[in-house]
Parts: sequence; C-alpha cells; structure tokens
Amino acid sequence: MTIGAVLPAGDAAHAKNIVDELIAQTREAATAGLSSVWFTQLFDHDAISLAALAGREVPGIEVGTAVVPLYSRHPLVIASLAQTAQAATDGRFTLGVGLGVRGLLEPAYGLDYPPPIRLLRESLEVLNQALDGEQVSFAGSAVRARPPLPTAVAGGDGVQLLVAAMAPQTLRATAEFADGTIPFLAGPRAIERHIVPAFAGSFEPRIVAAVPAVVTSDVDAVRAVAATTLGYYGDIPSYRRILDAEGVDHPADLALIGSETDVAAGIRRYFDAGATDVVLIQSGMRSTADRLRTWQLAGSL
Repeated sequence: MTIGAVLPAGDAAHAKNIVDELIAQTREAATAGLSSVWFTQLFDHDAISLAALAGREVPGIEVGTAVVPLYSRHPLVIASLAQTAQAATDGRFTLGVGLGVRGLLEPAYGLDYPPPIRLLRESLEVLNQALDGEQVSFAGSAVRARPPLPTAVAGGDGVQLLVAAMAPQTLRATAEFADGTIPFLAGPRAIERHIVPAFAGSFEPRIVAAVPAVVTSDVDAVRAVAATTLGYYGDIPSYRRILDAEGVDHPADLALIGSETDVAAGIRRYFDAGATDVVLIQSGMRSTADRLRTWQLAGSL
C-alpha cells in the first residue's frame, strides 16, 4: 500500500515560518514511513515551490501538489514551475492540478471564470506539450499558447500529471490527457463505481484518494472539529454530487477518525475499491500529537 500525507495538515497555523515548518513535517512524514507528501495551493503559500524545497531537503520522498488550480495561472507558468520542481527533486515531483472552486477563486482574483471543461481540456493539452518537451503551439477558446522560446527545463522531464477529477466530463478529460486522478471526498463506493470505471480500457491510471484521517483517543472532539473544517464542501456542487454517490450526507462522514484499528480498516477499504494510493488530509486538525500518531499508523501499514 502506498500512503502519503497532505500538507498543511491542520496544525501549522501558528508556525513562525511556514516553509521551515512544512519541511520539518516532511521529514517527520519520511521518518514515519510515509511514501509521499502533497502540498495544497492556498492564497498564503505556493504549493509547487514548497514541494520543490521539501523534496530537495528530504531525499527519497515523493512530493506533489494536491492541487494547483488551473484558473488564474497560464499552463505554461504551471509547466515551468513543475519542471523546475522535478529538476530540484531529482525526478520525485508529481503535478496535481484541478479546476478549483469558482465561488472561492473568482472573487479573489477578479477575473471571469472561463467554461470549466473547456479550460480543463485546453490547459491539459498545453501542459502535455510543455511537459513532453515539445515546442508548444496551441490556440483554443480558453487557452492560447505560442511561446517563441523553448519551454523544456533541463532535468525537468518526466513529470507525472494528475487531475482532481470526480465528475464524468472531468474524468473523461483526465483519462485522455493525464496519468490519473487525485479525488478528495470520493469514498470507497464512489471510487469503485464512478472513478475506476472511467479509465476502463485506456490505461492503468494512478488513483490517489485524498482522505481525512485522524487516529485519536478523543473521537467526539475530533469529529466536532471535522464537522466544522469539512462542512464547507457539502455546499459545493461537484463535492455534493460525489458525496451523494457515496451515500453520505456530510463530508465529515467520510473522515476516518478513531483508533489505529479503525483508521487502518478505513484506509484498506480505499485500496480494495481500486485506489493506487491513499493520502491523508487534515490529520492534525485537532493536534500535532494526533497527526504524528496517525502518520505512525499509516507508515506501518
């Protein structure tokens, strides 16, 4: 089983230096036996830069992004950053991208949000050309790219491309243009019945299930935090659909919270459903002690 963690994990809010803190947590993940760490893209830090720094400081561990929104960044910019991270980490970087949440991003950046599926497909085409070392030339309705100079970065080849895809159209685009998907809040039933079949007959995709998980002795307290932390996603249409496909009402219903035995059993259900990797999210939502306990369990599986 290939298990990793998503950073920040919920317990870095008061760090004096977020870069130092997350590199230190990457070392803790590697020491615990986790195979990868994945950085979220928020407004206060850059995921690809953090992945490059952490991967360079902590040899052997895979680093990636979960995920970089395509909206607000031209795919050539994303490709150059990804190739730089790949070169910096000696080939241990994986690029995870997604459409992002329109209601969150559009007001923040003040730019009109383009038709999402068109943006996804056209961005992936440009990313593929750039990451394959081709001379990029693409003219779509949402994305145009004709750089006059080469876009390949020495040492940056071989970047694996994943998409945060859960809906039918995004999964079709992912199966056509990417190496796999990194869904969040898609439970075992949704993965088995909706995500895995979307790749049938094409290739063996990488399916990286992002799962909230906390090993703790105070289940009720952590569940209360999870209800608040994850509740926002239940009102976002794309997440609402995948929650309904799983048959759960609240996003926190998918959180693996409990003893080592309980969480281990929950993780195994994702692999049984067809996930190739599981990455644990928000393991420090209540405390650093819970996070470390969760990572120790995950690294032992």
